[in-house]
Amino acid sequence: MKILVCVKQVPDTDNIVRIDDSKTWIEYHEKTCFRMNRYDEYALEEALRIREKYPETSIDVISLGPARVESTIRKALEMGADNGIHLLTEQHSFMSPSEIATLIAIVARHGGYRLILAGVIAEDDMFCQTGQMLAAMLGLPCATSVIYLERVKDGKALYVEREIEGGQRECLHIDLPAVLTIQSGINRPRYPSLSNVLRARKQKIPQLNINDLSPPERYEHLACLSYPQPQLKGEFIQGSLENKARTLLRVLHQKGLL
Repeated sequence: MKILVCVKQVPDTDNIVRIDDSKTWIEYHEKTCFRMNRYDEYALEEALRIREKYPETSIDVISLGPARVESTIRKALEMGADNGIHLLTEQHSFMSPSEIATLIAIVARHGGYRLILAGVIAEDDMFCQTGQMLAAMLGLPCATSVIYLERVKDGKALYVEREIEGGQRECLHIDLPAVLTIQSGINRPRYPSLSNVLRARKQKIPQLNINDLSPPERYEHLACLSYPQPQLKGEFIQGSLENKARTLLRVLHQKGLL
């Protein structure tokens, strides 16, 4: 079975985010640190666990972005993926989930993949749409927020459990091929082994320029980005415990909370 795992490179959460002068995208600096989207790490780990049970499985990872994205693909190879595919673009601007899904679908359509995995959400833009759109474009069944999966029916289908509201789970049987978006907590991503690290250093990662793939027409345009409005400042109540209690009671009455 061939598995395709979609991974995304995102800026580390410790970085200070700045909006560029056009106010339509984020400005990155030379010291900005990038890493693999954590939700995609869970998806990759799940693919690796499937291969441990079924050694005939092969795992490809695919990622879209500028030249720096190669480091994230190589990290996936270090974790144990077999091959990497880099959809190269030097476009430093907003790309909608439909654009990204369309480009991945062009490659996936001819890859013979029985299972496509992606993280349930990206940590930077938090759209939570790419996996579902990819499934629709490929005409495949899809389950989102998957917290458990298991091959059934001699490998022709999957039993999956989806995380839904109220801590409940929805249980499904899905015929393969299929697309799943993976929720955090389904597993614990592994550390790269030394042998895989050495292999990943030497392995060639093919690049496909998105301009050669006939990129789709853009239907969505980012109008503007803005910083969150400042929150209301807190008020410190001074005085004795009795005075503090009276003041707090008066404030709660004024705000209609009591």
